[in-house]
Amino acid sequence: MQKISLTRNQKAVLVGTLLGDGSLQKTGEKNARLRLEHGGKQKDYVLWKMHAFPRLFQGKPVYLRRVHTKTLATYEYWRAQSSASPVLGTWRALFYPGGKKRIPENLVEILTEPLALAVWYMDDGYYNPKDHNSFLYLGRVSRKEAECAQDMLSKNFELSVRIYDKKNKGFALYFSTVETKKLHTLIRQHVVLPTFAYKLGDIP
Repeated sequence: MQKISLTRNQKAVLVGTLLGDGSLQKTGEKNARLRLEHGGKQKDYVLWKMHAFPRLFQGKPVYLRRVHTKTLATYEYWRAQSSASPVLGTWRALFYPGGKKRIPENLVEILTEPLALAVWYMDDGYYNPKDHNSFLYLGRVSRKEAECAQDMLSKNFELSVRIYDKKNKGFALYFSTVETKKLHTLIRQHVVLPTFAYKLGDIP
């Protein structure tokens, strides 16, 4: 069993990943492993995240295809799973109270690094090149959780965002053109993969 401590950058990547598309799977009483899954064109992103945790990930990501049972649409994606570790078990207890993934109430204390925000945006952010605004999709969280994320962005990064109810898509945080420019300036140095250049469109 891996007994490790995480660096400041590793914590930032992990927080952004858990708020985004990553998940922690319980393995035993106090341990967990990190699962990464990204689209078929994002192998480089999976590898980038794996390289951020060299002691937790070994081997290569696996390419998978899944057919939706109702729409019959085929989904292609890459998956990587880490070794189990007590330190990941600690993070699972924070993000999965009662066994369900949530936005932690103390997010303002957890997400303090632009790198974490950049990873979250790469996972779940959307940039509208026509209107020069952005959204950060939160999924099916409660309004209280959405307000927690909104408060964190205000206090830690001086970003003023609004909460939109996207109905079937859940809640999302809306960044106006002005706030999008501030966001992109804040995270640009951390969005290093060409895969995500479209999420940092030029704003007049």
